[in-house]
Amino acid sequence: MIVQLRRFTVTEGNGHLVVEKFKQGGGLVEQQPGFIDKTVLQKKLRRGEEEVIMMVRWESEEAWKAWEKSPEHIAGHRNNRGKEKPEYIVNVDVSMYEVK
Repeated sequence: MIVQLRRFTVTEGNGHLVVEKFKQGGGLVEQQPGFIDKTVLQKKLRRGEEEVIMMVRWESEEAWKAWEKSPEHIAGHRNNRGKEKPEYIVNVDVSMYEVK
């Protein structure tokens, strides 16, 4: 099993915008062979920059790679090309882990 973590650092008061975008189900990724589930986590903070983590679990690295190379995934990125990321997103880190 492979787990992909996307850690979003966002400006204060805007974490809910990232949560709303990724919390919704029914997207194309959820329909892909090998997709297990997606979890969205928001770090509890009193003030300052906020952190949202999206965790996506795949049955295998091959399943994840098939999604990355799929026409649907590529088209989604093509549609976003040229659009600037929202001002409230400070940084995005992506990490992959293998479940042992």
